[in-house]
Amino acid sequence: MTEIDEIKTRAGFVAIIGPTNAGKSTLLNRLIGQKISIVTHKVQTTRAMIRGIAVYDKTQIVFVDTPGIFRARHLLEKAMIQNAWEGAEEADQVLLVMDARRGKDEAIERILEGLEGKAKNVTLALNKVDTVKKPDLLKLAEEMNQAFPFADTVMISAQNGSGVMQLQRLLSKKMPISPFLYPEDQISDSPMRQIAAELTREKIFLRLHQEIPYSTTVETEKWEDKRNGIRIEQTVYVTRENHRRIILGHKGENIRKIGQEARKELGEMMGCEIHLFLFVKVRENWQNDPERYTQMGLEIPKSQK
Repeated sequence: MTEIDEIKTRAGFVAIIGPTNAGKSTLLNRLIGQKISIVTHKVQTTRAMIRGIAVYDKTQIVFVDTPGIFRARHLLEKAMIQNAWEGAEEADQVLLVMDARRGKDEAIERILEGLEGKAKNVTLALNKVDTVKKPDLLKLAEEMNQAFPFADTVMISAQNGSGVMQLQRLLSKKMPISPFLYPEDQISDSPMRQIAAELTREKIFLRLHQEIPYSTTVETEKWEDKRNGIRIEQTVYVTRENHRRIILGHKGENIRKIGQEARKELGEMMGCEIHLFLFVKVRENWQNDPERYTQMGLEIPKSQK
């Protein structure tokens, strides 16, 4: 790339914020063109900021998928909310994603209050528009823009891709002139150990979401490159013994199925053989243990330090 070409390139950060289950992770995966953020039916699935990197023509956008913003009660939840707002403050642009079916509810109102004076430039993405009638969408868009001075409003469906290309073009034009911030073929700056742990957590929630609480977490303990692939050892931590038994299942059936699904997807993602070994342990009250936060890329809330 010549010096003249470098000057013409653009690069910057877009923070994706919104309430829980608004479709932020699904949108990130769609924008990147590959799955890097887990998606489940469970609320508050995303805990730490996940960065996905995409190149559109001569623009590189680093999308930051933040945890859903909600009323925090525990130390872990407070850390998640702090990370979400810090992601918004540090980004070049903020993308507020909301579920068009829910409308302007209390969660959205709290976010709009939080955006006052914090965001330089906010774009509104009304998501899941394929499930809402057009007159209702137009009414919602008008209501939202009366409540907050959005720079732009885009109607999308992260699930089927409708409107996502328009959103990509719009955000690309808003990025500052800059050399690329990452190698052109890099799609995330999250360590593969963290992505692998999150992927296993996704498989647990997809299989057992009605039985297993949100407090379940996964840590990658060992990662070894072998001649015949990669050996990964992960520990699933729960807060109660009965949760450990649920994840194991009868004669280990659940943990075996979870391991098979995670192993298959990791292998497809990394293009090699994956040897995954899962262990399940009880760790009571881990949500209030600050040492666990570094494993998830979170920082202790400033008010708790």
